[in-house]
Amino acid sequence: MGIMTKILGGGGNRSVDDYVELDMDDFADASAETGMQVHIAEIGDQSDVIPIKDAVYDGDFVIADITRHSTSDRTVEHIIDELRQVAEEVDGDIVQKGDDQIVLTPTGVTVSRQKLS
Repeated sequence: MGIMTKILGGGGNRSVDDYVELDMDDFADASAETGMQVHIAEIGDQSDVIPIKDAVYDGDFVIADITRHSTSDRTVEHIIDELRQVAEEVDGDIVQKGDDQIVLTPTGVTVSRQKLS
């Protein structure tokens, strides 16, 4: 199961008719006005942390996939500690969702620890 399936939900059977083709030119002006972007990242090793840190320092939101590592892996512990420090520096937030995702937010954005449903 991929990260996007986990974020958007998955399962059921879908057909081509369930989707609508969007023309990105229709949204070009809107993206120029956006103050924050959501980035999807995969952490394979320590070097993957650098662009994640840069994105958060720039005020963006990051959802990182850590499925390549076990949560008891010392590399993941070190990566999470490093990202936690970034969250503290920018007054953002960091949460780990299950064993496979880390959500890191920029200044002024927090992640609720309660589900909506």
